[in-house]
Amino acid sequence: MKVFKWVSIAMIICILGGAVYFLNGALPIGTGYSAKYLCSQVFLAGRDPGQVFDEEVKPTHPLFSVVSPRVDYENKTVTAKAFGFWKSMTAVYREGCGCTLAVGISAEALSAQTVNISDSKIQPVAAFWPEGSIVDLKHLPANVNQAELNAAIGSAFTEPGPDTQRNTRAVVVVLGDKIIAEKYARGFDPWTPMLGWSMAKSITSVLVGILVKDKKLDIHLPAPVSAWKSAGDPREKITLDMLLRMSSGLEFEEVYGPFKDATKMLYASSSMADFATAKPLMAQMDTVWNYSSGTANIIARIAVDATGGSLENFYQFARTRLFNRIGAFSPVIEPDASGSIVGSSYMFANARDWARFGLFLKNDGVWNNERILPEGWVTYATTPTPGSPKGQYGAQFWLNAGEKKNPANRKFPSLPPDLYYCGGFNGQIVAVIPSRDMVVVRLGVTHDDSWDHEIFIRQILDAVKNL
Repeated sequence: MKVFKWVSIAMIICILGGAVYFLNGALPIGTGYSAKYLCSQVFLAGRDPGQVFDEEVKPTHPLFSVVSPRVDYENKTVTAKAFGFWKSMTAVYREGCGCTLAVGISAEALSAQTVNISDSKIQPVAAFWPEGSIVDLKHLPANVNQAELNAAIGSAFTEPGPDTQRNTRAVVVVLGDKIIAEKYARGFDPWTPMLGWSMAKSITSVLVGILVKDKKLDIHLPAPVSAWKSAGDPREKITLDMLLRMSSGLEFEEVYGPFKDATKMLYASSSMADFATAKPLMAQMDTVWNYSSGTANIIARIAVDATGGSLENFYQFARTRLFNRIGAFSPVIEPDASGSIVGSSYMFANARDWARFGLFLKNDGVWNNERILPEGWVTYATTPTPGSPKGQYGAQFWLNAGEKKNPANRKFPSLPPDLYYCGGFNGQIVAVIPSRDMVVVRLGVTHDDSWDHEIFIRQILDAVKNL
């Protein structure tokens, strides 16, 4: 009996120890995610923290039910703790660059940093979209079946079951250069900035393209990463092209959960680029396609360095060379604690500006007859990287090209093979369909599998006669 008693005690201690170890590693992800997400939604998007936490944060993972956030409106911070005392994490809002999780730095020190970036208050002029803010949904092209289009849009905002969590927030449909449909959920409007998650990767690709046009970067040369320049480091031969196509061979586990690379990078690293550049090679360069948010943040750091190395210089570049030129005044790409942008995940923009970005791409990187991207960049970015099994990835863009020897075997079989898109967590998409002269934007916070991009876009296409 004594032996059984001590064995039982030992087992209980091991179970408790394992639980503490798990929570010790997992809870900073929960508190970090909660603090960062709420901070951006409250101070950047102007939303109610209680609603955001209940509808968008807590359903993300069961662990978030033990997290309690506190919003400090005076200091513009959000602090989240587990069980009211454990693993406190704080995110700080700074005007002009959104929110940053204070990792490796105190919230006070982060707040005190001088970031000479004024928040953009420019509003579109009183002209028809895309040049301005006027949208006419009454006078549509003759090939548009408005009843079918409205039905398709309406279905996007309808929950198919009592327990589903589609949570569609915005839909914008563009035909030619005209918005032909637009709808928002209650509490959202054309001016509400919305998180694109991994759609930021495509923005990062476009900014790199502009730097290539400026001859500040060459994608075919070894990537300018100082950590890889030591003698004998095989990573020194990784090119920027390989990084853009997610074919560098670098190890990175794109899994969102405790102790996984993606979450450790986003919520436990002061420098996301440094976290990713420290990864070893897991495969020979340019032989394996491995989707990696870590790779996107290496590219983002390269872009920041190429513009002068500071947030001020980078934001000036991004606004004057891209966003302002296409009339998109809402985008904000948020930085990490090291002062580099989180090019993998953290860009906010209103739905119309996401649509402007799609229109800009559909027009091959030209706006108002001005070539902003180098000629051929959109083609490069939307050409399948050889390692992607179904031709589903280019250079920071998702594709619908299909398997090289069997194009019918593609991501969305019922949609045109020339479709390409920016895609993000929770069902974000900016889909560009050149053969139909269309752009479809859907933004939301979907927590289950009730949303289907293919079905929705198919309904939109069916409502517009192909001339």
